[in-house]
Amino acid sequence: MITCAEAVRQLWDYLDGALPDEDRQAIEDHLGFCRRCCGEVEFAEELRAFLARDAAEEMPDDVRARLRATLDELETAG
Repeated sequence: MITCAEAVRQLWDYLDGALPDEDRQAIEDHLGFCRRCCGEVEFAEELRAFLARDAAEEMPDDVRARLRATLDELETAG
């Protein structure tokens, strides 16, 4: 079983479909029980959709705050 730190570290590769099957499965197994990491995936998907859709517009304050908190958390975990 992988840890939250390992799952988050591989998050973008997971979303890009760039992980080997074994690593992808490990993340999916982890997401099956970890609500925190499920939230990270949902946020990353939301951010990715926002950037694809509204790249020319300014990022809303609540999205910016969530992004900053996530990046700070990743820096601390790393």
